[in-house]
Amino acid sequence: MAEHLTHIAENGEAHMVDVGDKAATSRTAIAEGAVRMRAETLAMILAGNAKKGDVIATARIAGIMAAKKTHELVPLCHPLLLTKVTVDITPDETLPGLRVRALARVNGQTGVEMEALSAVSVTCLTIYDMAKAVDRGMVLTDIRLVEKEGGKSGHWRAED
Repeated sequence: MAEHLTHIAENGEAHMVDVGDKAATSRTAIAEGAVRMRAETLAMILAGNAKKGDVIATARIAGIMAAKKTHELVPLCHPLLLTKVTVDITPDETLPGLRVRALARVNGQTGVEMEALSAVSVTCLTIYDMAKAVDRGMVLTDIRLVEKEGGKSGHWRAED
């Protein structure tokens, strides 16, 4: 783990990290999150009866698009040529709600953690947006990085 914040220059100003001299390596990040909702809302989504359309398909596309645009959403992030982004959305009746898991991959000079986290966050936001007319009390929760591989710091996995 770095002993300093990499986006803070010696003079204290925020700056974009220069990754030009870093080796391009295969890098992968996995993030997850969830949207808690009323059981009736989950049933409506799963039945395909949301007024705005297919919640799960739309949210999946939104998450993939968010990963691709992370550098436009998060200051100081590098634009990346992602080689893979997947977004999995699974119902969980114990929440009740939907669990979201995203994987982002690149062969590049910097990691893809922010892309995976952006994919999960925007997927959850889209689920909320598409179902808010029937359940404004939904809660976006537990968004976190689960695992990352590649780069100088190697492999990291969250402790459960």
